[in-house]
Amino acid sequence: MLGALIGDIAGSRFEMYNLKSKEFRFFDRKCRPTDDSIMSLAIANAILGCDGNYDGLSEKAVSTMQELGRLYPRAGYGGRFKKWLLAENPEPYNSFGNGSGMRVGPCGYAAKSLDEAKELSAMVTRVTHNHPEGMRGAEAIATSVYLARTGKTKEEIKDHIQENYYWLGFTIDGIRDIYKFDVSCQGSVPIALEAFLESTDFEDAIRTAISVGGDSDTIAAMTGAVAEAYYGIPIDIIEEVQKFLDVRHMEILWEFEKKYPSKAIANDGTEVTIFDVINK
Repeated sequence: MLGALIGDIAGSRFEMYNLKSKEFRFFDRKCRPTDDSIMSLAIANAILGCDGNYDGLSEKAVSTMQELGRLYPRAGYGGRFKKWLLAENPEPYNSFGNGSGMRVGPCGYAAKSLDEAKELSAMVTRVTHNHPEGMRGAEAIATSVYLARTGKTKEEIKDHIQENYYWLGFTIDGIRDIYKFDVSCQGSVPIALEAFLESTDFEDAIRTAISVGGDSDTIAAMTGAVAEAYYGIPIDIIEEVQKFLDVRHMEILWEFEKKYPSKAIANDGTEVTIFDVINK
């Protein structure tokens, strides 16, 4: 899950000022966690709260998203989602925005099967983004995370995406100069997945995603969720990103990584877990 937060934070300063380049300082004092990070943490917290019994996951997702979202009112939520956060009886609003894809990464880490990844994705998505495209975008990210985490190759992941979700017959270099800001799932999820597929390592995946432009933080958050599952995250990046996270963020992250450990990579290639790193 931390990969989504890293993508969001690294991309946050470029959302309205697109860079269109892979050459930039990875973290900067202008970086910050946005709604992508807050809602990813909220979904992680909902999953933790279910303790393996997901019958009430949808209700739990509503409560954790509202609770955490209200604590960070300036995180950059869309207009309709902000109203949903403040509603006494929130209802889904037929959205196909990429807010569904940005927050669903934890489902791919918690799932014990591909079918369960789809089920968990649907349960946390339908409470807001119940439009078919909103549901599809979230499921594409959740299943990609699951497949990457369970050892599938990039070719297998790409085949799965093209057979079930999106056509990926383009390259990032081929669209970079013409790609515009697009917050729809269908206009951004395929970009995020292609950025991962073309990458050489975790950091390159984030840089590639940000270099496309558009909704930079959200695209990089979705890319980061999958890239973490596939590559693991370099320890130096994990240590650096913690400077942007507060105690509440770290508590949720600590609990989630303890229960659903993901890979961290040392400079010498040694593998430990992200939990090992943040537990220090």
